[in-house]
Amino acid sequence: MKTIDIISLGCSKNLVDSEMLMGLLESNGFTCTHDSDNPQGEIVVVNTCGFINDAKEESINTILEFAQAKTEGRVEQLYVMGCLSERYLADLEKEIPEVDGWYGKFNYRKLLQDISEKTAADNVYHRHVTTPDHYAYVKISEGCDRHCAYCAIPLITGRHQSRPMAEILDEVRYLVKTGRKEFNVIAQELTYYGVDIDGKQHIAELIEQMADIPGVEWIRLHYAYPTHFPWDLLRVIREKQNVCKYLDIALQHISDHMLQRMQRHVTKVETYELVERLRREVPGICIRTTLMVGFPGETEADFEELKQFVKWARFERMGAFAYSEEEGTYSAEHYEDDVPEDVKQQRLDKLMRIQQTISAEQEEEKVGKTFKVIIDRQEGDYFVGRTEYCSPEVDPEVLIPVREGQLTIGAFYDVEMTDAEAFDLYGTINK
Repeated sequence: MKTIDIISLGCSKNLVDSEMLMGLLESNGFTCTHDSDNPQGEIVVVNTCGFINDAKEESINTILEFAQAKTEGRVEQLYVMGCLSERYLADLEKEIPEVDGWYGKFNYRKLLQDISEKTAADNVYHRHVTTPDHYAYVKISEGCDRHCAYCAIPLITGRHQSRPMAEILDEVRYLVKTGRKEFNVIAQELTYYGVDIDGKQHIAELIEQMADIPGVEWIRLHYAYPTHFPWDLLRVIREKQNVCKYLDIALQHISDHMLQRMQRHVTKVETYELVERLRREVPGICIRTTLMVGFPGETEADFEELKQFVKWARFERMGAFAYSEEEGTYSAEHYEDDVPEDVKQQRLDKLMRIQQTISAEQEEEKVGKTFKVIIDRQEGDYFVGRTEYCSPEVDPEVLIPVREGQLTIGAFYDVEMTDAEAFDLYGTINK
């Protein structure tokens, strides 16, 4: 069988799709590599992202790079899947004829049939997990029903579809048997889980049952939505010791003017009350959020409200980005992109400077305290790990000098923090 190189772009949800495809191919005799620095396979599959302009540009450049490799005879076959081809299939087929086959986000399983004339269904037990041996991502649903004015995700993924709870729990049990102990639960909108099945939110029930599986030591939640928040989830986070006190919830803005234009279906007062309740019901919770500047119609007054909100909320983790018009979205069709690019960048810089100060102060407060840390890797003179308040790849890390002695990758240690930077901590093992 030929070797297949899988190139996975974009978010962790895309990564899970790549892992499912790799498992499917390997269970049928193929050899697969993932994100190789120097792809050597006869077949290349590019799993694309189509969320925002930068991601689309990266995806297209990657396809063109391998199209050139095919032209030069370094690759025999080239296939493309994922969000970009789901959204722009007709245009891409016309513009890049070197690609042997195009697949969207949901029909990539047909790739197996096209290259080997075999058919097979997804099987969580065949998934080839590419993350380190101690953690994995668990995708609980696809799609989104929220239809925020700026967001192209519903155009790509369609309506929200929850995976059956029993299937998710079986997958977690299987991953535990492979050595995984940390589970990052992901979805476009995880708080909506179950609504498409029986009209009720079942995220609290799912996480509680997941937490009861022997061997599950950390569960972390990504991509919640503020409207109709399932409050019972906070009880689960508070009471279950292996559910990290961590919640990734994108708030986007705070002024009522912006929230209404963004079609977020939440108000300024409700957002302040949400943050207060999260902190009250789960003492010590780490809130990660994403904010947007430069949305059409954003005034200096709107931005001033946003700055004051960030100073008040003191988010433990915060990302921000400037509005980018996406064709087909409500804002692209109904609003003029009227905030100049230089103003967007200035606002973004100001917001991130505020957050950097907050982050530095919060990390400094951890010095002298001891935290449970999982070790991800050794890098130079340091072992690199994370606390429960840090998700892989996107959050601050803990650096422990190698001179502390040999540490086991994937093991937990009690680490006393000895120094802090704006986005990283230094520590020593408590012996």
